[in-house]
Amino acid sequence: MQRIARFEKVSLPQFQSDFSDPRSDACAAYAAIVMPRRATRGSAGYDFFLPAPLTLAPGEGALVATGVRALIDPGWALVLAPRSGLGFKYRLQLDNTVGIVDSDYAFSDNEGHILARVFNDGRAGKTLSLPAGAAFMQGLLLPFGITEDDE
Repeated sequence: MQRIARFEKVSLPQFQSDFSDPRSDACAAYAAIVMPRRATRGSAGYDFFLPAPLTLAPGEGALVATGVRALIDPGWALVLAPRSGLGFKYRLQLDNTVGIVDSDYAFSDNEGHILARVFNDGRAGKTLSLPAGAAFMQGLLLPFGITEDDE
């Protein structure tokens, strides 16, 4: 397997500016950040973990500041989706359905901070409640191509 990316934390000031959970302390959440990792050797996706507890009633959404940035080699992208078990059980979704992190995003104004807007679509009628440290999203590193006439 090719090693084409690395995860690291964004700075504390960046995390604090993006962290919007009034029920949790941003400094404590930052200290609790767990880098994405694969659950098993055979796992294709990297699990992303909540830095603070998350509760979503049916129909509610929230912005999750992961505290993570991805340094990705050119020609690759990180594709983000909810963990499939949470999608089946609670109908957890990303607001944009699938997130795409480009290789140059790590150098954006927000340090490439990966933010996820998640939504409990409510059709299952269940409240989603996850503790800090729970895996909620997964990322898959994929190669991509460009057209022959791309300049």
